[in-house]
Order: sequence, then structure tokens, then C-alpha cells
Amino acid sequence: MQFLYDKRAGENGIEIKDDSYRYLFRVKRYKKGEKIALRNLEDEYIYFYKIEDVNKKSAYILLLEKERKIVKPKKEFHLVWCVVDPKVVEKTIPFLNEIGVKKITFVYCDRSQKSFKLKYDKLRKIAINSSQQCGRSTIVQMEFIDTLSELFEKYNDIVIVDFDGKKKTNFSDLRRVMVGCEGGFSENEREFFKDKDIIGFDSDMILKSETAIIGISAKVLL
Repeated sequence: MQFLYDKRAGENGIEIKDDSYRYLFRVKRYKKGEKIALRNLEDEYIYFYKIEDVNKKSAYILLLEKERKIVKPKKEFHLVWCVVDPKVVEKTIPFLNEIGVKKITFVYCDRSQKSFKLKYDKLRKIAINSSQQCGRSTIVQMEFIDTLSELFEKYNDIVIVDFDGKKKTNFSDLRRVMVGCEGGFSENEREFFKDKDIIGFDSDMILKSETAIIGISAKVLL
């Protein structure tokens, strides 16, 4: 753990309870007098606290100092992901957050199951846990859009990844990319995209949606 997330980070004194308490004192085995780092993931500072008191269910920490420390990717990259099984998204979010994706927009496509409902609070918690481990001073932003029409009305520079698209080996210039769900894009969607920039991987293998998402992000950001 590079730091502990707490929205109160920056306050002079903080009482640590519940999950944070259990993690610090039952898993990591911190002791009274030791120093821990906190972030609120809203500003650019990491805050250092001294563990002042520990009891059976809570602990009290006091602010020692703060340091301006920005840990984020040098490039800004925005993914548009057609909605897939929430379990797949939940497993993939930590990788995308660690790689440094700035934003993910989830949109329902023709082959997205309408019963799939993504829970923002749960995804945000997963992203926070990822940042605590990798040290990123922010978390990946997330938004939800219902239809492709709304999506392209808001963003007119999306590059679509489709296996029928022109093969591409250098992805470093991409800034906003859309990847389909399992089964790929429908014929109606391909017709909708006909005037858009469409690219494909330089490979004959078919990738899962989450594999394509991670692969593209790594090619752009790492």
C-alpha cells in the first residue's frame, strides 16, 4: 500500500475506524507511534500522519506534514467501452487505473445485455483500492451514456476499434478509443460507423473485449 485513501486527509486529526482500521492494524499490523501516508484523491498532496492512539475498534492519527506529489500518466487517454458483464468490468478496472487511463465512458451497444447494470460506487471503490496500491494520485474517471447517438453527440473524435478496420501497429497517437462488447459490433452499428475512423489490431486473433481494452491502453500509455 502506497497510501491510505480518506476523504478527510489534510485535517489535523482523524479517527480511523471500520475497514480502514482493520486494514491498518489487523492486516498491516501498524503500531502506535508509526507514520502512515494518506490521500484524499482530490488535491495533489500526500499527507503524513503519526499514529497517536490505538484501541480495540479505532485509532487516532495526527497530521505531521504534507508533500505535493503528483503521480499520473504523461498522456491523457479516454476509453469508450460498450457495456459487458459487470464482473468483467470489476476485474478490469484495477488494470486500467494502474496503466493510467484518465476516463472510461460506458455505453450500451446492440450486443450489450440490457440486464447488465454497472454500479458506480462499487467501481469507484475498486479504483480507489487500485490507486492505494499503485500510488496514483487520482482515480480513473467514469461516466455512463445510454446510446451511441448521445455518445457521438458529446464526443465527435472517437476512433473505433473493430477487427475489420485497417490494421494499426502504432497506437501512441490515440486519445479517445471505443471498444465493443462480446460479439463485436452489429451490422447496424457498423453502418453507423461508416464515416468514422476505424482501426484494428495487427493480428488475426480475436480478442475478448477486456483483452482489447487492456491491450490498447498499454500500447498508448506504457
